[in-house]
Amino acid sequence: MELIEYIKAVILGIVEGITEWLPVSSTGHMILVDEFLQMNVSDDFKEMFNVVIQLGAIMAVVVLYWKQLFPFGKANNAHPFRPYGFGAYIKTDIFQMWFKVLVACIPAAVIGLLLDDWIDEHLYNPWTVSVALIVFGIAFIVVEKWNKGRTSKTNSIDELTYKTAFLIGIFQLIAALFPGTSRSGATIVGALLIGVSRVTAAEFTFYLAVPVMFGASLLKLVKFGFAFTAPELILLLLGMAVAFVVSLVVIRFLMGYIKKHDFSVFGWYRIILGTFVLAYFIFSGWENDNAASAISALV
Repeated sequence: MELIEYIKAVILGIVEGITEWLPVSSTGHMILVDEFLQMNVSDDFKEMFNVVIQLGAIMAVVVLYWKQLFPFGKANNAHPFRPYGFGAYIKTDIFQMWFKVLVACIPAAVIGLLLDDWIDEHLYNPWTVSVALIVFGIAFIVVEKWNKGRTSKTNSIDELTYKTAFLIGIFQLIAALFPGTSRSGATIVGALLIGVSRVTAAEFTFYLAVPVMFGASLLKLVKFGFAFTAPELILLLLGMAVAFVVSLVVIRFLMGYIKKHDFSVFGWYRIILGTFVLAYFIFSGWENDNAASAISALV
């Protein structure tokens, strides 16, 4: 395989690492980048690559938040299951957090299993992504203006109820259905609407991404059949490694940013990008029939 293909994998890894955590849609950007920077691989591998590369990004969450995610250990165990024996090593607060994450996963997991192939066939295209970028960019700005000055009801992961977790999962479902929405953006903005603080919403979104992305990646790997050639495996691992390193930086940046700013700037970015891309494909005459069907399916 030529060197240029590995360079493309690095670029896609950078795009994934940046856009997975910012509310601008990683899947949308991956689809759009593919229109201008196509890897010389099979369509099946490309479809799998664009999803499984997210495992690199998710490992950054595991590394950065290991203490908040690993539910075993006696040291710093503020809420042991029992004060002695094996129970002293069980962190009940972290187990409760994982139960809330699982509840939030239910809507997207059910719909994803039922409609995964249909979504891939009908909605994974630049037209759907462009419209979703614009529509939900506007939604971000509107929600942030509505939320300005309001007092949050939930200010920590411990305060999240199972009902709140499930409602956040409903918002995540929107991103699962429409590429270009942004999983992190939909869940964070949805959480803001129901009274969760911005920092808590972002942290819960990070935790929620772990089972969601592992599940989505496993589904794509099973469908692909694990039938990698050596060059394909190198491409995938390279993209994942780059996504991991970039995600470490982006997650730290985002958590610092949202303590002082809202998401309005990302809303404007989405509108500008979506408008630019939509105009590009309209003037290039790209598959007008597909454009009409994609837009009608979205709106």
